[in-house]
Formats: sequence, structure tokens, C-alpha cells
Amino acid sequence: MRHVVVMVATSYPRFPGDGVGSFMEPIAKGVAALGHEVHLVAPWHPAITRGAHEDGVHFHFFRYAPSRSLAVFGYAAGLSEDTRLRRAAWMVAPAAVAAGWFKAWRVATKKRATIMHGHWVVPGGFIAAAAAGRLPLIISLHGSDVFVAERHRIARKAARDVLARADWTTACSDDLRARAIAIGAPADRIEVVPYGVDTARFAPDADARRSMRAELGIGDAPMVFTAGRLVSKKGFAYLIKATPRLTASRPDLQVLIAGDGDLRPELERQAQAVGSGRVRLLGNQSQSRIARLAAAADVVAVPSIRDDAGNVDGLPNFALESMAAAAPLVATTAGGLGQLIEDGVTGRLVGERDGDALAEAIDSYLSDPVAARRVGAAGRHHVETEYSWARTAARITAAYDRAVG
Repeated sequence: MRHVVVMVATSYPRFPGDGVGSFMEPIAKGVAALGHEVHLVAPWHPAITRGAHEDGVHFHFFRYAPSRSLAVFGYAAGLSEDTRLRRAAWMVAPAAVAAGWFKAWRVATKKRATIMHGHWVVPGGFIAAAAAGRLPLIISLHGSDVFVAERHRIARKAARDVLARADWTTACSDDLRARAIAIGAPADRIEVVPYGVDTARFAPDADARRSMRAELGIGDAPMVFTAGRLVSKKGFAYLIKATPRLTASRPDLQVLIAGDGDLRPELERQAQAVGSGRVRLLGNQSQSRIARLAAAADVVAVPSIRDDAGNVDGLPNFALESMAAAAPLVATTAGGLGQLIEDGVTGRLVGERDGDALAEAIDSYLSDPVAARRVGAAGRHHVETEYSWARTAARITAAYDRAVG
């Protein structure tokens, strides 16, 4: 069955290689590649360089603020440290929701949509539900939306109503599905649809390894790499805490962290305390450079935690991308990571907030390169067979068929 889909989202890569909302692009383009007509409705942002359409996805950006300084709706700009809603986000939310509703309704009407698909139950799902009318409604949960609903009474009520209205809901991990049911999602209308990974972009690459290491001035020194927004739930503070234990026996070791965010000043202070430039914060990097950095790493760490406010990633894209690059992966059991990684086979799992266990697992790979390569190869095989974006898109379109039926 061919569908005309209106996707309502509050984040989408604003330009090629943008890491913000990076999973939205392969979802939208994957659905379009299966022969469906996809119209993406999202907030306008000053950094957007997208044209009217691209690879089967038609873009409809809505304006809601009188000045650029108030363009803080979506694109990871509404939360401070990923735990508190910014005051400016509260201020513009009514105008943004109204503008988003009108744009989604108008696009659905003009294009004769057959499906309304809201991403992030609040606010994207709320906007989609308001604009859907009698159209079948699909909601996709991504993590921060469920956290906001858990912590804020108004958002929780909105999320509960949207999930009750939805014909079908998808969540990117078992943990997120369970939390959504606790909020009020009907258990018989929600399934887990994990993210995919671009195994062509993220792949082992000897040339990229050599050139990236030369560019960074690392040479043959041991290199540990991680990436993500600099917020508490990523757990980067615990990786920095683990570094002195690693450098005690490997004084030339380098720990590289790609990304930016509210915690950058604090993490920079922690990195300086380690000394000798052993921890480097690289700032935001394009997806292509993240792929090359992962290929250059001896070990990749994903030290995610459930932060003090209770926020946790659903399923970090970076973990999938690192496995696709055949990088030996050390991660915690937070969120959907325990579901993704088989301990000792496709990576190593350690407890949250345990710098000593993190250091021990990283050191075990650095001490045994043969085992590290074996685990890296197993990780790549696992995501190649189980986590393709084509598979994700097929399961989403199956949900469309189910909702229409």
C-alpha cells in the first residue's frame, strides 16, 4: 500500500553532516525509498540549508518566532543540560505549537495525506495529533520526549492523550517502550523498532585510520574515542575519571571526545585536571569525521548513564555507528545498550558510573588486540544483519499499513 506521509518532527539534520536529529534523515528517506510520498514538517532554524525536497523527502519548515534569537524550539535547543526546559522554550512553545499544527494540517490537506507520523511524543506527537483529524496517527518515541513527559505534569497529560489517540507507537528500545507504557501508552499498540546504521559510511577503513591519526598527531599511541552532546546522560565525566588509571600504564594514551553542549566548561576543567593533554574535547564534528574518528580508534567508549534527573538515551546512534566501524566497544547497561550489545561477544558492558570498571574493560582491549579485532568484527556483523536503516523503514511502513487497516 502506497502512503502519503506527513512526518512532524522537532529536529532534522539542518545541513548535510549535521549531527542534530541525525536518525531522522535515514528514517524519512528510507520510507521515501520504499515508494511512499514523505512530507517533513519541522521548525525553521537559521542553520537550515535544505532545499524544497531531497531524495524523495519534501521539506515544510514553519516559522514561529519574531527573531532568530528566539528560534529555540527543537534541534536540542529547548533543554538545558538535557534535563531542564529553558525559559525561552516555554515562552515560544505556544506560538511554535500553533504554527506547527497549522503547517502540518495544511500540508496534510493539500497533499491528501493518508498517514500522520509524529516524532517525539511531545511536542512533535502533540502537534501531529492535533493536525491529524481522522487520519491514522503513528507516534515514534526517541528518549528525551518520554523523559520530559515523566518529569512535567502538563507534558505528561499531553503525552498520555496523544499515546491513547495513536493507532500505533514505536519506541527505539525495550526500556523506552516500558516507560511509555507506564505513562499511558496502550501495551497492545506499541512495539520496539530500533534505529539503523549506515554501514557504508561507518566502516573499518585503514586509510582513514592512518590519515586521521596523522592529522591529530597521535601516531601509534593508544586512542579511545567517544562522541555525543556534552550533557550528563552521556556519562563523559566517568570516562575522564577513568583516564588516569589507563595512563598510569600507558602514558601516551589519548582520550578524544567529539561533541558540544552545556557541560563543556565543566568537562574541560576535568580534562585539564588529568593533565598532559591526555583528554581532548574536539567540539562538534560532521558525521563523516565521526566515522573516520571511529575507524581510527583502538577502543570506543559509550559511558551512558541515567542522570540525576532520570534522563537516559533510548538507544545512542553512536553505539551502532561504532559497531559498524568494527571498533571494539565498551558501554554501560543504560537505556537500550544492554539490548544492543552481547557482553564479551559484540562488546563489553559495565555498570553505570563505574570509572574503574570502564578503565578495566578498555584496558582489556588495549592489552589484547586480537580479541579486540574479533569483538569489533562481531559487532559489525551484528549491526549489518540486524540494524539496517532499510529494515527500520520497512517496519515503520508496516506500522502504517497496520494503522490504516
